[in-house]
Amino acid sequence: MEKVRITLENVTDLFAQFLPPEQTARAHTLFLKRLASIMHRFYGGKMQTLPKAGVFGFNWFNVWYTPGISAISTAIRDNNDMSYDLTNRGNHVAVVSDSTRVLGDGDCSPPGGLGVMEGKAFLMKYLGGIDATALCIDTRDKNGRHQAEKIIEFVKMIQPSFSAVNLEDISQPDCYRVLDVLKKECDIPVWHDDAQGTACVTLAGLINALKLVDKELNKVRIVFLGAGASNTAIARIIIQAGGNPEKMIMFDSKASLHKDREDLKADERYYRKWELCEKTNPEKIKEHDRALKNADVLIALSTPGPDVVKPGWIKEMAVKPVVFACANPIPEIYPYAAKKAGAYIVATGRGDFPNQVNNSLGFPGILKGALLARARKISDSMIIAAAQSIAEFTEKRGINPDNIIARMDEVGVFPREAADVAGNALEQGFGRVQLSWDETFELALRDIEQSRKAVHVLIDSGVIKTPPGEIIHEVFEWTINEITQHKGK
Repeated sequence: MEKVRITLENVTDLFAQFLPPEQTARAHTLFLKRLASIMHRFYGGKMQTLPKAGVFGFNWFNVWYTPGISAISTAIRDNNDMSYDLTNRGNHVAVVSDSTRVLGDGDCSPPGGLGVMEGKAFLMKYLGGIDATALCIDTRDKNGRHQAEKIIEFVKMIQPSFSAVNLEDISQPDCYRVLDVLKKECDIPVWHDDAQGTACVTLAGLINALKLVDKELNKVRIVFLGAGASNTAIARIIIQAGGNPEKMIMFDSKASLHKDREDLKADERYYRKWELCEKTNPEKIKEHDRALKNADVLIALSTPGPDVVKPGWIKEMAVKPVVFACANPIPEIYPYAAKKAGAYIVATGRGDFPNQVNNSLGFPGILKGALLARARKISDSMIIAAAQSIAEFTEKRGINPDNIIARMDEVGVFPREAADVAGNALEQGFGRVQLSWDETFELALRDIEQSRKAVHVLIDSGVIKTPPGEIIHEVFEWTINEITQHKGK
């Protein structure tokens, strides 16, 4: 292979030069997994702990630790809220998981989720200026069964050290109860990014998609493929934002949701799914093709594809259909295939296709806003405010069918989102401090810029090592070889 400069920015285009469309996305997935394995070993993970205060001489240890630190302990003892001002608690989030549903890989064992939780912490720091700690916990009993109560107890116990808790990769049905109990019983925000974060960003993309096809949220017919934590939260948030539940149909792995689903009615653990059985699909439509006939929107978060969503379904949808195929790592249908079948707008969860619907556009700004307001919870109203913020930011800079939602590298979206979320929290009475929109925006922007500057200072000084240039080229060639020999999976 001719020696060309290969970067993460041009690698997808280069794959397209060597491979047909149906293999390009698979190659990119294989490439990124291989590169991730190499780079995580190269760095020994993604995160480290560094001081934010200086050491200007030996005696400064007496200020940062004993005996000076006694004044901090007693001040917080007398007023626990001082912990937000005198320690890093006010900008510190716990990322908590039992690793029972890690991405599309299922139960990966408690430490198996650390890579994802560190990744979440990495993005919080770089995109939101938030410090975060990954905490993967073992919830198994002596018989190997997972216990939701252990997650609830653990989060309650760590509240004094954090200003918010981000739940991650907890399998259903435990994820529903864990979130709802902790939202009610904790005095700091606890939220489930897989559910609420995905709902926020999906709603943001849908708002702009409907603007482009000139349709209204309360009038469109929406079909949901998949009824896990993400899609049930998406449906619930869309309904609260103005969607009509009687125009919605949701499918789980067994059938469509409707009032005759006695299996869900009888199992109280799936109360969130049963709520949707009661509200949606009044005609009790059971077939995918019938549900999608004249549907305006398909939102799929189900089994990774690429042939889960059938082109024939899309062909029967309404004029200018909108398709969100967001399974990872492979969407339920590839964008080129969905477009060929007639989709007007296609979104996926991947960054190598247009319209990436990714939680990373939501949680840094939402959590930053909640932290700056010192909110006691993250409500559905705050999530909808964040979605509207993302949609408005994107619309102002321009939207089209292949560009309905901001990208993670658009720095301005996060401080604006933080300010809108903080304002909504204060309106609802959830905040502990009063800040204007401008004050929140400036504080968020300052922290985000400082975080990014710190990373680049460490790179420029050599503290963060630059990986050898040949690694990406070697992984590219390895991937091409694997794909062409039909070994890539």
